[in-house]
Amino acid sequence: MLAYVFWHRARDDADPAAYAQAQRSFHASLETPSASFRLAELPFIGKNGYEDWYLVEGWAALGELNRAAVDSRRRIDHDRVASLATDGWGAVYALAGGRATIPDHVEWLEKPRETSYDDFVTSLPEATIWQRQMVLGPGPEFCVAAHAPGATVRERIWPAP
Repeated sequence: MLAYVFWHRARDDADPAAYAQAQRSFHASLETPSASFRLAELPFIGKNGYEDWYLVEGWAALGELNRAAVDSRRRIDHDRVASLATDGWGAVYALAGGRATIPDHVEWLEKPRETSYDDFVTSLPEATIWQRQMVLGPGPEFCVAAHAPGATVRERIWPAP
């Protein structure tokens, strides 16, 4: 199971309500489990933005999602939100533990260099754990579903909470 995570920011002149609505329309048009969150601060820069999750069965399904996102049925919804966006970064994550779900509360972690991947993953709490597979930007290495005080504060905009 893979998760494509895409972080993005609205243009400074974009209406926040219109941007969120365009996000909802695009996600509603997809036929894959997805979610979109508004964040007070992206996990790698001190600016606000959005974090979108798309769950797929594997690499081939990721390619299908990529094609479907801009096919004739979805191009208008995709292009509407893209026209309001400015910056974008993405990463592909594989499920490293727990259930394949999109977490509402997360903690983004980096593995210490001196620790093996197996030791690091087994040291984490029992939770849904996603491990970065492909770097397409500054995405953190691990995502752990968390309700701890250090968890990222985010507001779900799709699907409705």
